[in-house]
Amino acid sequence: MAPRDSAEPLPPLFPQARVWPGKMVAMGALAGFWVLSLITYGYLSWGQDLEEEGSLRAQVEERPEAGTAVTSQPHLIFILADDQGFRDVGYHGSEIKTPTLDKLAAEGVKLENYYVQPICTPSRSQFITGKYQIHTGLQHSIIRPTQPNCLPLDNATLPQKLKEVGYSTHMVGKWHLGFYRKDCMPTKRGFDTFFGSLLGSGDYYTHYKCDSPGVCGYDLYENDNAAWDYDNGIYSTQMYTQRVQQILASHDPTKPLFLYVAYQAVHSPLQAPGRYFEHYRSIININRRRYAAMLSCLDEAIHNVTLALKRYGFYNNSIIIYSSDNGGQPTAGGSNWPLRGSKGTYWEGGIRAVGFVHSPLLKNKGTVCKELVHITDWYPTLISLAEGQIDEDIQLDGYDIWETISEGLRSPRVDILHNIDPIYTKAKNGSWAAGYGIWNTAIQSAIRVQHWKLLTGNPGYSDWVPPQAFSNLGPNRWHNERITLSTGKSIWLFNITADPYERVDLSSRYPGIVKKLLRRLSQFNKTAVPVRYPPKDPRSNPRLNGGVWGPWYKEESKKKKTNKTKAKKMQKKSKARTRKQRAARSSTKCHPRVTTG
Repeated sequence: MAPRDSAEPLPPLFPQARVWPGKMVAMGALAGFWVLSLITYGYLSWGQDLEEEGSLRAQVEERPEAGTAVTSQPHLIFILADDQGFRDVGYHGSEIKTPTLDKLAAEGVKLENYYVQPICTPSRSQFITGKYQIHTGLQHSIIRPTQPNCLPLDNATLPQKLKEVGYSTHMVGKWHLGFYRKDCMPTKRGFDTFFGSLLGSGDYYTHYKCDSPGVCGYDLYENDNAAWDYDNGIYSTQMYTQRVQQILASHDPTKPLFLYVAYQAVHSPLQAPGRYFEHYRSIININRRRYAAMLSCLDEAIHNVTLALKRYGFYNNSIIIYSSDNGGQPTAGGSNWPLRGSKGTYWEGGIRAVGFVHSPLLKNKGTVCKELVHITDWYPTLISLAEGQIDEDIQLDGYDIWETISEGLRSPRVDILHNIDPIYTKAKNGSWAAGYGIWNTAIQSAIRVQHWKLLTGNPGYSDWVPPQAFSNLGPNRWHNERITLSTGKSIWLFNITADPYERVDLSSRYPGIVKKLLRRLSQFNKTAVPVRYPPKDPRSNPRLNGGVWGPWYKEESKKKKTNKTKAKKMQKKSKARTRKQRAARSSTKCHPRVTTG
């Protein structure tokens, strides 16, 4: 898509037809058998090893029945992990075992210049709309459970666009895009079905969440109703995988499918079934050990999802995209080493994510993509793959990057607005003067233009947290990596290509580059919409809603109030009209003349 504004060019960073196979599987009676097994036994192949894949393929002949129509539109499977750190995958050197992720990434395309947002709601909103958060009003923080706020209803979502071209759309997992009105719910934003949680976190077994003392409720939904029938202590990662398997077992693989799987893992609270701790007894740090167990369970879940795609005839015409929603949180076991910073910050550790694409439809498999890719890019990319249309009057911030990923072509993206947050805590020493009169550096903002990255204001916790921070070596060596931000500093410039770990600030050495990036920030800011961050509403308390987190804004009561207000206004107008008429009538009457003598 075309950028909203042009800007001064910077030197290029790297001087440097889609085909879908016509073979799919018709699963008919066999699919019915597996649906029955799912109902009977709960889920399939839990804990099976990767080696079983071959035998499972042998069980189901991957040949379509005679006369079966095969869709030219690929099945789109988007898997979003929660709070997975940049280092926390085997192929990035982690001690945590992730054989499924390693295998899928190795056979696909690893995205090694891939960016998301530093916290949950912004990443999810940008994925589902293709727009930066400054263009949806969600540029500050997350949507809180008690806020009357949600993804703006005037934004056409990805599932809505896919439904226009015949896709069945299903969501499993964490929503976190607001729910105060029924119109904000996933099933009203384009999903045929929804099974998961509305909030940002909660207990993995009981599915309860307390936002504050006395403000607690159940948070597990099936479509638009609380899923009380599933209040049986099943770990959410496993429960969500069961639902994915059920969807695949019951869907016709000759019809296009969009499946958005947003796992709760590995977000806090740190909980995992006991058997996943077996390989991590040597990890001294208890949070890291629990986190490792959670990630191992997640890896196994994705293995089972992949097996189900193959078993039910979807795999050969599927595109699987895997992404974390933001960086890891070291205090909750995550690791972004060797990147700087953590979740909630605009340092690379908060926004550079684990990501890859796995698909038989890729032209160049087993490769690494180092081109610039952002989470907003999935919106136009998936709509294009689905043979859909994007309205010309909709200004997106994402780009179609399929040829970049599949064929190794240059990315159409040259910049990323990481964010501009006008209400975040201002940097004490920021000023217009520090921003050369172009930008107030007290404001939290971050932008990437080709290989340059600029940060202003208060970018957040800035440590590098090395692996030994999670070992029994203690904090002393970790502290050797810690720094204190320079007093009075409110602007930083890094060459991310040469210095991906943000060790050397170049802002004083290249003031010309700083000014160019500040101008680009200013141009973006002119297109920003007002921030949506309302105060909490006491009516959101689950105690007022049957013990469940859910929509509390009553449309009917609003209409009644509106009708009453209109009635009152009409009554006032009627009375005023009557008074005027009386006055007019009285003025036309004859009055006796009074004479005085």
